[in-house]
Amino acid sequence: MEFVSSKPAGEPRDAAPDALPALRIRYESTLPGALLAQSDVLGVIAFGAGAASLDQPGYVHVGLDTPLDERLVEVWRGRAGVRRGRNGPLHWSCDGDYTFAALQLDEAAYGGIAGAALHAYELLNAWCRATPDQHVLRIWNYLDAINDGEGDAERYRQFCTGRAAGMNGLFDGGYPAATAIGRRDGQRVLQLYWLAARVPGKPLENPRQVSAWRYPRQYGPKAPNFARAMRGPAAHPQVYISGTAAIVGHTSHHVHDCLAQLDETLANLDSLLGGTAQFGPQCALKVYVRDSADVAAVRARLRERFGETPLLLLLGDVCRAELLIEIDGVQTAF
Repeated sequence: MEFVSSKPAGEPRDAAPDALPALRIRYESTLPGALLAQSDVLGVIAFGAGAASLDQPGYVHVGLDTPLDERLVEVWRGRAGVRRGRNGPLHWSCDGDYTFAALQLDEAAYGGIAGAALHAYELLNAWCRATPDQHVLRIWNYLDAINDGEGDAERYRQFCTGRAAGMNGLFDGGYPAATAIGRRDGQRVLQLYWLAARVPGKPLENPRQVSAWRYPRQYGPKAPNFARAMRGPAAHPQVYISGTAAIVGHTSHHVHDCLAQLDETLANLDSLLGGTAQFGPQCALKVYVRDSADVAAVRARLRERFGETPLLLLLGDVCRAELLIEIDGVQTAF
């Protein structure tokens, strides 16, 4: 498939400064169609069964329930003058500094989740090689029933196998940050969206954790290929945090205890960010909780720790069946 570059025509490749403006990432209650009409909106991600159904570049609907029924959408804003387009199943929005791109694939068309992941990452690979000025900072992966299957037949392990094959050396210089979460909507569709920039970021690792791509064989035939975080190329520090859970070294901790797992997750965020993790109104945290009975206590603990930092709580399954909670997000300093 031939890909059309999202870079504005005629712009020289060496025109970019060393640092970009920081993206503005918020949770808002505005209708997606109205948001996408705004010239600085790169992407809108909606969650839950009641979200709008729009076939429009820049919009993604993920079937994860919002237990507090907040009807919030995640909005990414860049510079004014956003352009949008499609390349087959892949759609993109670009402001000249950053690109938001997304695709979704029916697993049945590719023989299952491994084949769908392989094809999705082959498309991402081709897109990156066709637009070499776009450096992938962050990827989100959502798939149904992530923990179904035993041993290497588990759907998450199959996804990791397909993902690694599709990458095919694409990120040998350093993996982007990433999240993989299980939906429960029965829709065997792999959803993938990502953020790229015309200036590369810097992958970050957590001293408390084994790097994901170095996990031992017990976790599957192919280790998960992602960095723990990515420091974006923004003039104001901006860190894209991968899905973070209660894993120390490579071992899950506090099985069956969600709040203890939350505390371990927060310790990992502190370690990753080089001290006591600081968030605020300009940041955004997305919290995936396996059991709806834990939502109120999780929210209270996070409000106690992070004050009025914007939070979006979602019901979803973490990549390991014993893990009850995962957090990802963006830390921005202005």
